[in-house]
Amino acid sequence: MEKLDLAKVYKSYYTAPTKPQLMEFGPVWYVTIEGTGDPNGDVFAQATEALYTLSYSIKGIYKMEEKDFTVAKLEGLWWVDGDSRNALEVPREQWRWKLLIRMPDYVTAEKVEEARVKALGKKKELDLLSDIVFETLHEGSCVQMLHMGPYASEPETLTQMYEFMETSHLSISGLHHEIYLSDPRKIDPLKMRTILRYPVKAAEVVKG
Repeated sequence: MEKLDLAKVYKSYYTAPTKPQLMEFGPVWYVTIEGTGDPNGDVFAQATEALYTLSYSIKGIYKMEEKDFTVAKLEGLWWVDGDSRNALEVPREQWRWKLLIRMPDYVTAEKVEEARVKALGKKKELDLLSDIVFETLHEGSCVQMLHMGPYASEPETLTQMYEFMETSHLSISGLHHEIYLSDPRKIDPLKMRTILRYPVKAAEVVKG
């Protein structure tokens, strides 16, 4: 039985250069969970555990049907309440996030619910399993770039992306999206790789 690896099938989704580029992405199915708070806090950790627990439960069901797949990389959408506030100037406790793990196209809502029931049977204490949603996200045109290094130095990479958007007459039309290619528990922070992505649209031209 051949195991499906989404990172190999959708290389353009899971790779990015070290300079800004414009890409196009169609609709993608994910299991997701939304929350608020410091990414180093307990709620974030519990949400991550719940998302992976359900993802592996889904994988187990499909493996029995000889449709095995590799659980994809963790992703995150990030924002703060209020359009004018810079996220980096807001206390981390107020950060809003939605964690995502991509699913193969053949995964169905019925199988996700079956997997949820099985997971809850094994981990009754993991209440957040009930908060996970199976949904699609269509970002369309996006500017993305590979960030090399710790999360704290992301503003340097984002500055390059903002400059690219400005010169390309593009404006942000969606949430800050991150794809975590490296496991921060297992790698030197200086060697971490994270794809940073923003949905964009043609910027409005102000006529004088």
